Order: sequence, then structure tokens, then C-alpha cells
Amino acid sequence: MGRLFDEFAVGQRFRTPGRTITERDIGDFAGLTGDYNPVHTDEVFAKATDFGGRVAHGPMGIGMAFGLAARLDLIDGTAVALLGVTWDFKAPVRPGDTIHAEIAVVETRGVKHPERGLLGLSIALVNQDGVTTQAGIARLLMRRTPHPAVNWGEAGQDRRP
Repeated sequence: MGRLFDEFAVGQRFRTPGRTITERDIGDFAGLTGDYNPVHTDEVFAKATDFGGRVAHGPMGIGMAFGLAARLDLIDGTAVALLGVTWDFKAPVRPGDTIHAEIAVVETRGVKHPERGLLGLSIALVNQDGVTTQAGIARLLMRRTPHPAVNWGEAGQDRRP
């Protein structure tokens, strides 16, 4: 289970494991979204563009950043809702790139509901060359206590008060 709101502090930093982007990832994303823009799906076309070859869909990177964050078990089962995301696309992600996410806690504050808190995370998607390809801020509504229906994690551990 992910961390509870009070387990986060401004300034905390996390780095996820890496993940290599495959041709299949791009094809699967095109099929899932219906976005068959040739800059993503046609190498001959893409070579003639400013990119010089195929690139991954921008929104795919956002999704993968959250998926990489899930591998650190930060918010799974403890996030109530994703409230908003601001995101910038800085450099292309290409098939064969290995990306990881660098995450920093930039905001924590209470909200009206006493069992919730607002968490702001700065997230950068970084490739194997250290280039930030995408970056943004995610704001999440987090639980202060575990949800009673969520019961996963290490056997014998119970985080409930």
C-alpha cells in the first residue's frame, strides 16, 4: 500500500527504476487511443520531420511517469483522486530510450476534510542521457488513514491505528 498523507514532507525526493520504451509500447498506445499520427507510427514519414524518426506519443510519457511512480508504492491505494496535472514536453522520447522518473514533494497541506490532505509532486521523466523529456506538477488528494477495503502489502503488517 502507498504512503499516507502524513508520511510525505516537502523536499522528499524519489527516483524510480528505469523502463525501456519499445516499438510495441508506441503501437499499443496508438491502438488504445486511436492516435495513429504518422510521426508515431510511420518511420519513413517521421524521418522526414524535424524529429528525424519516430517518437512516442506525449501523453504516453505522462502515463508511464505515473506507472513508474507506482513501482515505488508511493500513492497506490492511498490517493483518493488526481486533482490536476500541469505538464511540459521538453524533448522527444524515442523507441529504445530508457526512461525513469524523478519525483519531489513540493506541497503538502491540509484540506477541509480532516482525513485527507493535498499533495503536490514535481515529476520529471528523464532519459538514459540525463535529458528531461517531460516534466510537470501533479496535485493529489491523499488519505491520512488507510482505506478499510485496501489490504495489501507485507504479510503481518497492519498500518491501521
